[in-house]
Amino acid sequence: MKRVIGRRVLLLFVVGDILGAGIYALVGKVAGHVGGMLWLPFLVAFVLAALTATSYAELVGKYPHAAGAALYTNKAFNIPFLTFIVAFTVMMSGITSASAAARAFGGRYLAEFVTLPVLVGAFIFLGLVTLVNFLGISESVKVNVVLTVIEAFGLLVIVAIGIWALITGDGEPARAIEFNPATGAFMGVLGGTALAFYALLGFEDSVNLAEEAKDPQRDYPRALFGGLIVAALIYMAVAFTATMLVDTKTLVSSTGPLLEVVKVAGLAFPPKIFAAIALLAVGNTALINMLMASRLVYGMARQKIIPPVFGAVHPTRSTPWIAILFTIGIAAVLVSTTDDIAPLADTTVLLLLCVFALVNVCVLVLRREQVEQEHYRAPTWAPVLGVVVCLFLALPITGRSADVYLRAAILVGVGVVLWLINWFFVGKVTKIDPTRITD
Repeated sequence: MKRVIGRRVLLLFVVGDILGAGIYALVGKVAGHVGGMLWLPFLVAFVLAALTATSYAELVGKYPHAAGAALYTNKAFNIPFLTFIVAFTVMMSGITSASAAARAFGGRYLAEFVTLPVLVGAFIFLGLVTLVNFLGISESVKVNVVLTVIEAFGLLVIVAIGIWALITGDGEPARAIEFNPATGAFMGVLGGTALAFYALLGFEDSVNLAEEAKDPQRDYPRALFGGLIVAALIYMAVAFTATMLVDTKTLVSSTGPLLEVVKVAGLAFPPKIFAAIALLAVGNTALINMLMASRLVYGMARQKIIPPVFGAVHPTRSTPWIAILFTIGIAAVLVSTTDDIAPLADTTVLLLLCVFALVNVCVLVLRREQVEQEHYRAPTWAPVLGVVVCLFLALPITGRSADVYLRAAILVGVGVVLWLINWFFVGKVTKIDPTRITD
């Protein structure tokens, strides 16, 4: 692929990948863990995510190709089944993330325009995503930049509201430092951090831009860490503003917590316009994830890793329609079997924490392999601590319910079944090229 993306655009991509459904939908859920000091879990989540980011920065510099975690796992261990499971887990995390976004879409933000049951709104949204996916409209640099600007603008509106409230004396700034965890200080922060992690997971997708970056060895680490810092500062400012202007009980119960902030703000901003921005942010998150998921399924089928039927292409639209139906079918089941966004966000976090833990291991294993080009090198303690942190956050001690683990196990189990079916009918897979899966 042509290397056309410079450092500034790469930074914008990283920020755009991180911003989205998470902050627009989960502020209230995080407040349920810690009370008024809901900015704290976002700060802790940022610090912990930065540990894994150091591993990605080193690996992208060494191997500037798409495919991310699957590529690094394949290079580190060369075990086809493990490579497949990693790729499939990333794919399923995209579906669970899109499902969470669908439930967020059908909630309070949509209610600003039309009153529908959340599940109905979520299904209508999934239908629209499927239609766009089927028509073959994929993201481009220009579209992603525009959507990133719009998403960021909505959050900056909240920040501006917060600044205005501080200047005019509105709201209760003291509430932003009230720490009222429902399950004790440590457990409250831990549970809130595990959920807030969902809002910072998008940087994993930015790895796929490595092939198009002009100078990935120099530009990607700066864009990655810069993007994380920008997103974290925006998130903390938004969280501070939300808890300063809206009581915790209202935030926890609302499916559109930032809209509650706009409605009580002294600095007037049309609620309908903000609701539209939020719907766009949530919709963009879901669309990107479902596009990624269906194309990964298609790529796996074309590489004969899963049954070839999933590689079927529509004769007129040239889109992988079987893969699209498969991924949207899973999303529909997820949306209809949960009654809240939090369990789906938790499932997304759990799946990617397992992937992140393995990526941190990979960077250490691959230290034995030297490359010609100079690249960023993570301090050894960072990936080591990253492994420990990711595995710890994946434990039930965070307050994650048993159904989250069951849901994640079933989703990964679907991949195992597809692998076995393919092995029985097609034959044993002896080699996988992860970069071909994402073509």
